[in-house]
Amino acid sequence: MKIAVLGGGVVGVTTAWYLAAKGVEVVLFDRQPGPALETSFANGGQISVSHAEPWANPHTPFKALRWLGREDAPLLFRARADPELIAWSLRFLRECLPGRTRANIGRIVELALYSRQQLKLLRETFAAAGEPLAYDQLSRGILHIFTDKAEYAQAMRASETLRAFGCDRRLVSADECIAIEPALAGSRSVLVGGDFTVEDESGDARKFTTELARRCEGRGVNFRFGQTVTGLGLVGERVVSVTTQQGEVEPVDGVVVALGSYSPGLLRPLGIRLPVYPAKGYSATIPLSEDSIAPFTSLTDDACKLVFSRLGQRLRVAGTAEFSGHDLRPNPARQMALIRRTEALFPALRPAGEPSYWCGLRPVTPSSVPLVGPTPYSNLWLNTGHGTLGWTMACGSGAALSDLIVGHPPAIALQGVN
Repeated sequence: MKIAVLGGGVVGVTTAWYLAAKGVEVVLFDRQPGPALETSFANGGQISVSHAEPWANPHTPFKALRWLGREDAPLLFRARADPELIAWSLRFLRECLPGRTRANIGRIVELALYSRQQLKLLRETFAAAGEPLAYDQLSRGILHIFTDKAEYAQAMRASETLRAFGCDRRLVSADECIAIEPALAGSRSVLVGGDFTVEDESGDARKFTTELARRCEGRGVNFRFGQTVTGLGLVGERVVSVTTQQGEVEPVDGVVVALGSYSPGLLRPLGIRLPVYPAKGYSATIPLSEDSIAPFTSLTDDACKLVFSRLGQRLRVAGTAEFSGHDLRPNPARQMALIRRTEALFPALRPAGEPSYWCGLRPVTPSSVPLVGPTPYSNLWLNTGHGTLGWTMACGSGAALSDLIVGHPPAIALQGVN
């Protein structure tokens, strides 16, 4: 069986790995010259089961109204005559209902927990073979910090929901926050409390993806970098080939679409309409000096919707969501908001140089539940729509989908499209 995986980010490469490990012949297409050069390039670096509360929840519409007109708002909707965004937004509002939010949290936690487990098993397998994966990984948990009392009270309720679904998100006081991460001592006056998930992790998604791609080649995966997929050939209800912009037609026995925000455009001519829209996220990577007072524990700043992850001698600051279509032009106001918040929380940071900025398109579904599973075509599968949790969910999505493709029952419930 020959399966084409479309997309060379962390989701596509993990899918290729798990398929190849099951004996499947895999060919992976990506338009970039190497792996992890788009959405997986410089993300927040968190393996964060604790971040399972979706953007669509009962509080978000009111917050979005407060943030209107702010270029540096954590969530920014740009007014545009975009039928796809309008349709997506209406579905998003429906998912903000309390009952739907709770159900979505349960599905996100299930996949994220399974994925974190699969990542650990993968890491242990390589280490046992004397070939450890090196990607600036830290197992120091994730600490959510709060600087607003009302938001902290809200977090208490959210933590109860997450614990009910199996995510151990423990409430901690402001002083306990500093005990967990001493670098926060400089901002003690603004902290009101936090919650801590000890099992969560951090690491560089690009380094991981690049390392795993190299191991995939050892398993026989054929990487076709620099190849832009433009269409899928059909015979009846089956996909039989992949066509690229470069004129290549590759016969296949099946296809996995892991193209992130570009998945809907490829599948629309086949009559498949995916509720996936690009949310532009930003990051700044700050080089650290030897005497930098910077966190080692990965942090989530609830007020500004930012995350902070230590990646060796770098601090990655990432977050926010800007809904402006596929526009990848950076917004300086949003870039500077990352630095202002970093300086406020870590006044003794002492960088070793200027930050490197990045922005990328995260594929978001209205519910924040990714589309991992079948389509109306019997040999066409989805692995897309992971939003802000692509790195968190990558291994679990790849492992479960590969089971489905080879005819094994997946360990978790999957959701495709009808």
